[in-house]
Amino acid sequence: MTNTVAPLVGKQAESVRLATARGNLWEGAVRSSKTVCSILAWLRFVREGPPGPLLMAGKTERTLKRNIIDPITEMVGSRRCKYKAGAGEVELFGRTVYLAGANDERAAEKIKGLTLAGAYGDEITTWPKSFFAMLLTRLSIEGAQWFGTTNPAAKNHWLMADYLSRARLHLTRDGQVLTTADPDALDLNRYSFKLEDNPTLPASYVAQVKAENVGLFYRRNVLGEWVIAEGAVYDMWDEDRHLVTDLPPIDRWISVGVDYGTVNPFAALAIGIGGPIGDRRLYVAAEYRHDSRTARRQLTDAEYSQRLRAWLADVPRPGEQGRARGITPERVYVDPSAASFMTQLWRDQVPGIAPADNSVLDGIRTVSSLLGGGRLLIHRSCTGLLAELPGYSWDDRAAERGEDKPLKVDDHSCDALRYGIHSAAWLWRPLLPALALAA
Repeated sequence: MTNTVAPLVGKQAESVRLATARGNLWEGAVRSSKTVCSILAWLRFVREGPPGPLLMAGKTERTLKRNIIDPITEMVGSRRCKYKAGAGEVELFGRTVYLAGANDERAAEKIKGLTLAGAYGDEITTWPKSFFAMLLTRLSIEGAQWFGTTNPAAKNHWLMADYLSRARLHLTRDGQVLTTADPDALDLNRYSFKLEDNPTLPASYVAQVKAENVGLFYRRNVLGEWVIAEGAVYDMWDEDRHLVTDLPPIDRWISVGVDYGTVNPFAALAIGIGGPIGDRRLYVAAEYRHDSRTARRQLTDAEYSQRLRAWLADVPRPGEQGRARGITPERVYVDPSAASFMTQLWRDQVPGIAPADNSVLDGIRTVSSLLGGGRLLIHRSCTGLLAELPGYSWDDRAAERGEDKPLKVDDHSCDALRYGIHSAAWLWRPLLPALALAA
């Protein structure tokens, strides 16, 4: 059974019509229809292009299957698109297509020696440059083409600096078709999309995506701009708006985020949901922090476990009669690099221990959306976090390389915040009001 694809309109149809260059790349906002356009152009090429080996690549084979192969199967049916699990291949319209993951610098070795008639690339900004450069050298059969997609990154990312900025044709975000006669231009067509270029999206969804992306993420994920990450990471942070002195009753203690440190500070943050039913928010209600430099003493895993358990037993429970203390969070998300500490917590029978999701950009986006929407507040007792937040900044040197990384300076409570919030999104998302939240 196949699913019908809505007819392409406007910029969508124009981009597929123009996809005749050696290289064709759809870039821009999330859910802006760039993937479906690129897939349709790729399917046309597979059916009509020159004979020879084909390749599809993504950051990993797993993400490639999820993002591209599964949608293709839904479009054309499993008879025309046969995924061969474990073989690293898919049979598409009777042609064998090799699959490859491009997750590190060694990935280029996977395709070295291939001679290709065509290729498709998913999330190309996540690849190492060496893999992409190697792929281009493999496309040596007469009439070979490549097709790909990506979300925007920093404006000096290698894909923009070395390739997209040299495209011979550019279908701009405003719908103009610009061409250049520059002799240094590449045989590359670039198609730029905004969120609103996809007319099939419900208006409510578009409004939610706009609400959940703030600052840098709004410009990239909604407007489709290539912008550098600079300045404060949480530039929406405002003490007058986000700092609270009195906590409401906490209905559920969702999580504790833990950033482990021996020489560096150890930080833990308790996060709960409180407020009236129609206006619930997440509250960072309490903090434990140990700085071995200030205390002049490093602690062992066993000592940290004992102190963490003692702190959890003493966290105030606001809104209850008397001076009620002691919480049992539903999850304790620990810095995933702290394997020995997690083992100690398991031995000490601390419930709900799990490695934190350390997807840095995704975690920052989740925290940013909550702060931007006024759905995350911080109690003034969390002094370590409050001291770090205003100075938590993007790394300028990494930005010069086209990378999005926060400075690894005074970030321990900020990391604990990201662990506790982003890792627990599956727990708190259904409990907050309808304001759009990070995906």
